[in-house]
Amino acid sequence: MQFDKILLDHGGGGLLMNELIAHKFLPKLKNSYLERMEDGAVFDIGNIKLCFSTDSYVVSPIFFPGGDIGSLSVHGTVNDIAVCGGIPLFLSAGFILEEGFSMDDLEKIIASMALAAANAGVQIVTGDTKVVARGAADGIFINVSGIGVIKYNGVISPRSVMPGDKVIINGTIGDHGAAILCKRQDLGFKSEIISDSAPLNSLVQSILCASPNIHCMRDVTRGGLGAIMCEIATQSECQITLEERHIPVQEEVRGVCEILGVDPLFLANEGKMVVFCPPEDTAKVMKVMAEHEHGKAAAIIGEVGKKGRGRLLLNTIIGGAREIDLPTGELVPRIC
Repeated sequence: MQFDKILLDHGGGGLLMNELIAHKFLPKLKNSYLERMEDGAVFDIGNIKLCFSTDSYVVSPIFFPGGDIGSLSVHGTVNDIAVCGGIPLFLSAGFILEEGFSMDDLEKIIASMALAAANAGVQIVTGDTKVVARGAADGIFINVSGIGVIKYNGVISPRSVMPGDKVIINGTIGDHGAAILCKRQDLGFKSEIISDSAPLNSLVQSILCASPNIHCMRDVTRGGLGAIMCEIATQSECQITLEERHIPVQEEVRGVCEILGVDPLFLANEGKMVVFCPPEDTAKVMKVMAEHEHGKAAAIIGEVGKKGRGRLLLNTIIGGAREIDLPTGELVPRIC
């Protein structure tokens, strides 16, 4: 599809964002690291293997149940490094502030970032601040980049996914997206839905210690489980089948989806990841997840099939099967 201008959908983690990257960014910036289209770049300096990642955060509202833009920005970048197999070490933080933004809110956000960094065991070691005129931004945007060291011997990548691999998720999907929707729409639920925003690096390291055969990991953020799994199916050139009845969804989140007519498969998460490993290591991974605070609702949700045309299938609760494609639009703009 050809567009003269950028749309909100180009930032939604779906088909248009992938086309934007493939047709605009990659042709001019192409290199062996960028063309892998993964959560971070993995490279060697001497005998040390490092990973580097960056992300920008524009979530609205900036304060939401379970977090805020500050803690979210730390968690998101830490998780991008972690699912590359890295141990996150150092972060940078760049702030774009709108003239008139509340100084009290800024202090709350900085304090939240500091606490999130301490809990994740990382340090924010450099940064930048820019202020734009009133109306030229929406309060505050934050960019966080991070670097980590990789000690794991395996190659963690969608290209390492193999037929027979099991697909495991560490908990319920759609929690962050539903929390943001409820905050924006004021749906009046009796029990508040809390964002799952959390650092996953300690869980990841426990998994890597338990299994030498982890093939792929991805944090399930923009575009939700559906979009991330479509990308992995394409990159691995494998058919992946998910079992809808095994995908954990909180009843409150399911209720939000029914009210607003959205699919929890495509709702964003900020504390969930998928892990691909061979069947013989599944029990080890599930045990580690069950013992960790961010993996108590872990579930085996699918399996990797034969090589060929990469595609994602969903065996539905009612007994049918359907092919899942990348979403063309964005369910919830400014979700992270």
